[in-house]
Amino acid sequence: MPRRFKRHLTLDQEFEIMKIVLDKFLWLGFAIMAFGLYVCLTATIREGFYYILSGIVILLLFVWIIVKEFEIITK
Repeated sequence: MPRRFKRHLTLDQEFEIMKIVLDKFLWLGFAIMAFGLYVCLTATIREGFYYILSGIVILLLFVWIIVKEFEIITK
């Protein structure tokens, strides 16, 4: 049976993939917060606040992932 070798990514390739993935987190968090603002303006502020809060959580997760990856790259 032939052995299969795993391909290793360069640091530049890893960074490009990380940018693609984290860009989706940024757009998702922004879209949820924008929808929350829309709900605040059209319905009740409490309903919209929950959407805005969930967008904030997603963006904080985005920041945590960036800081974690930055620490790994710099070591």
